[in-house]
Amino acid sequence: MGVLEVIATSAEDAVAAERGGADRLEVCRDLEVGGLTPAAETVAQIWAATALPLRVMLRANGGFGTDAAELADLCRVAAELRAVGAAAFVFGFLTPDGALDLAALGTLAAAVAPCPWTLHRAFDHAADPAAAWAAAAILPGLDLVLTGGGPAGFPRGIEALRARASWQSASVHWLAGGGLRAGHIPALRAAGITQFHAGRAARLEGRWDRPVDTAAVRRLRAAVGRSGGRAVEQ
Repeated sequence: MGVLEVIATSAEDAVAAERGGADRLEVCRDLEVGGLTPAAETVAQIWAATALPLRVMLRANGGFGTDAAELADLCRVAAELRAVGAAAFVFGFLTPDGALDLAALGTLAAAVAPCPWTLHRAFDHAADPAAAWAAAAILPGLDLVLTGGGPAGFPRGIEALRARASWQSASVHWLAGGGLRAGHIPALRAAGITQFHAGRAARLEGRWDRPVDTAAVRRLRAAVGRSGGRAVEQ
């Protein structure tokens, strides 16, 4: 069975996603740049409005780099978000040469411990995906790697992700997302991918500037298949 994660930027999004059958929410803002850290007030409102577990974005800019001051602020913000309902987090950093920034990732992983976290699509922009996976897989707390199979996302990345399905371990799994549509899911499920992440495909007219649509989430839910219950993180 599969797990369906839906992006929510508001309590209204969260309620619509839950009604449609989502298992988990990714909470962020500024979807047009791939998602940034949401306000603590937004996280609190979503936590109060839904029983779904929340994975909250920790990202301060539209790129994949960071610096010491920004990283320190993200560590501080993470503590605030945990206090208002965040059960897990989403973040990712690259060095200028396209390798995972293991120092920054390790610092933030320690700050959010013992909460689990998702390595977001910074992974898809790494220069060497195999090396990035091997390095990420031993970071504490990591349990999901969000990927569209490459920088272009789906559908172009479907075959690459299918080929990498065997990289998964008992503790770290792929989270398929990045232009994902319901029609892409059967091929990915057949390869052994069981976790799916929906952004535009869960929204009215498939647009970032429209709210989550319960009917669209239901279509995704049908493609993913029934989970064994909500993902438990809180």
